[in-house]
Amino acid sequence: MEDFILPVRTTSIFAAALAIAVMASTTALSHDFKVGSLELKHPWSAKAPAVAPVIGGYVTIVNTGTQGDRLIGGTTSVAERFEIHESSIVDGVARMRPAKQGIEIPAGATLNLQPGGAHIMLVNPRQRPAEGEKFKATLEFKNAGSVEVEFVVQKPKSSSVEDHSAHQNP
Repeated sequence: MEDFILPVRTTSIFAAALAIAVMASTTALSHDFKVGSLELKHPWSAKAPAVAPVIGGYVTIVNTGTQGDRLIGGTTSVAERFEIHESSIVDGVARMRPAKQGIEIPAGATLNLQPGGAHIMLVNPRQRPAEGEKFKATLEFKNAGSVEVEFVVQKPKSSSVEDHSAHQNP
């Protein structure tokens, strides 16, 4: 009987260790961050062409709280300026402009900063991280405060990527 119990216990320990390893690797791959009631899911950026005057930053922000918050700014050593941009279509023409007051994240809502929509704009890059590399930035929220995140440089998820190569810097 003991010969039977030992393998079962060993198998149980192995199964538990495997489950912990899978959960840890899933968490590491998703690279999420949290500040206050805000969850920041998978910050990423596309590789910037050598001549592009800007780099786009994207992240999904989930407000799990009962009060709204606002993304109001940020900083990074990768670029001269960190801006938050809104995109809209006016008379059939796509337009981008800085969101000087930031972007609201209502209680219980999700804000997707993504290509073609609201996004982070890193103006006058000092560095151009390669695909697979990471860079740090600090995001600032009106209520939750600041949180340091890492953006992963990766291929865009779809073919509809914003083209910032003709962006004019003020």
